[in-house]
Amino acid sequence: MSKQDTVLDVLSKVCGKPKTELKPEHELVADLGIDSPKGLQLLADLEDALKVEISDEDAAALNTVGDLLKYAGKLG
Repeated sequence: MSKQDTVLDVLSKVCGKPKTELKPEHELVADLGIDSPKGLQLLADLEDALKVEISDEDAAALNTVGDLLKYAGKLG
């Protein structure tokens, strides 16, 4: 499974929407309802699934599904 697939699986679980409905242009807060508690859960789950530590600076730049996918793509 690719890192992008892993991101979509984790995001789907946290936001409660099917993976197939998640589009790169969706905003995490406005479109997917990721509030502060869900945001923390998302970051923790992504760190576990991707075996990385996401810095506060990087986390602040993750606003859309596309941002998450680009970030995962940079992990190699």
